[in-house]
Amino acid sequence: MLSRQVSTAIGLLVLCLCALALAGCSRQQAQPQAPPDDVLIRLSDDEVKSLDPQKVSDLTSLRVAMDQFEGLTRYRGDGTVEPGLAAGWSHDPQGLIWRFVLRRGLRFSDGAPITAETFVAVLERLRRGVTASPTAGLFDVIESMDAPESHVLTLKLRHPFPALTELLAHPAIAALPMHRIAEAGDRWTEDRPLVTSGPYRLQSWALHDRILLERNPNWHDAPAPIPAIEWKPAGDKQSAFRQFRAGQAHIVSDFPSERLDWLNRRMPGAAQISAYRGSYYFVFNTRRPPFDDRRVRLALNLAVEREAITDRLLAVGNPPAWGVVPAGLSRQGGHRPDWSFWPRQKRLSEARRLLGEAGYGADRPLRFEIRFNSDSDHRRVALALLDNWRDLPVEVRLLNTEATLHFASLRNGDFELARSGWIGDLSAPENFLSIYRGDSPLNYPGYRGAAFERLLEQALAISDPRQRDAAMAQAEAALMEDAPVLPVHYYVTKNLVGPRVTGWRNNLANVHPSRTLGLKGS
Repeated sequence: MLSRQVSTAIGLLVLCLCALALAGCSRQQAQPQAPPDDVLIRLSDDEVKSLDPQKVSDLTSLRVAMDQFEGLTRYRGDGTVEPGLAAGWSHDPQGLIWRFVLRRGLRFSDGAPITAETFVAVLERLRRGVTASPTAGLFDVIESMDAPESHVLTLKLRHPFPALTELLAHPAIAALPMHRIAEAGDRWTEDRPLVTSGPYRLQSWALHDRILLERNPNWHDAPAPIPAIEWKPAGDKQSAFRQFRAGQAHIVSDFPSERLDWLNRRMPGAAQISAYRGSYYFVFNTRRPPFDDRRVRLALNLAVEREAITDRLLAVGNPPAWGVVPAGLSRQGGHRPDWSFWPRQKRLSEARRLLGEAGYGADRPLRFEIRFNSDSDHRRVALALLDNWRDLPVEVRLLNTEATLHFASLRNGDFELARSGWIGDLSAPENFLSIYRGDSPLNYPGYRGAAFERLLEQALAISDPRQRDAAMAQAEAALMEDAPVLPVHYYVTKNLVGPRVTGWRNNLANVHPSRTLGLKGS
């Protein structure tokens, strides 16, 4: 009996020790792993939608594509443009005929040659209806593209377009492996490693986990400083912030505004805040009452305290906005109407008068719904608008939905007043104004403005930069006079950059190609 008891006790002791050992292993496994010394970890705010640069328009997918595909031009680390696969270019005095000369001996990562004919085929694919490219409209300015020689490309434009060299840095018009696309169709993106033309090529992709890029052995330039890049979806800003704080990522593309004070105290220099080519606004549905009436739209604009929202509510340096073209993109500065300088009581008095003329007052308040997508800052701004309108005969409901449903409602015109915004594809005013043309799929307000469209067409035909810029400002003024949108602020970038990262340069385009960065100690 005693022997059996001793045996049982020993068995229990062994089980306990095993349990403790397993618990210790579990705790050890739960410890966050530091990134390898030679891999740059970049957290994005979303999952990559596709590896095909012509199938995407979201920032995450385009940033990953920019690491893998190079065009005639490319971005520097400071956001300006330089020659890429082209050695240089020239154009006629009118800016309508452009000639690009390619570097000699260019090859894709699998060794296949890159020629001028490659770019002709890329543009043709981009414009095919079956490609269904969401960015095809960006390239409508290009009337034709020809390859008179294997290393010479000629572009004919429909109208002057000073931002052409920046447009040609877009991944959708980069050198894509047309030989693989001809063989595999859309399944070409399943190749591992992926066939690319830029500094990196995709080695693996685990959905919802990571994309791993390695150096392209056949890239024309010197090898990128960092051997491998890992792009990971963060899920949300709080999660990204926690991973960065734990040392599990080197770069994060956004962080919660309310964490700025903590970051400045505990991780000085990590928060990189800079002006951005983006506008944040709400759009009125001008197709039906009550916002088919300009007086109602203008009245609500008059009562918004933009400086209070940017300075006290957001408090990360967003400039207040009364227009849609960011101030940094225009020699004229950001649009600002005369009434924006009026004292609040004068603006409120004018707003009440306009609403009264439109038939709204204490006995018949203006009732509508504000729709916004899920985000703490969007909710805070919507609540601030309600507070700004408290002295007007206005009753407002809030509707919060997730992003996919929200933007589907915008496209379908299923809203009254809705949060929107625009991050520029290019550092050019027309990129912000053209979306309000009547035929634009991004014209969420359903706006029709004859005077605005006439002025925009006139501006597009001007080649002189200063005259063109002034004409663009006139077009924007006409747009804002009709008030189909309610501007709130211009965006700023809020990146987190770890102490090992070198080469980071804040810029208006918020482009930071991995080839321009380095890692201390790698």
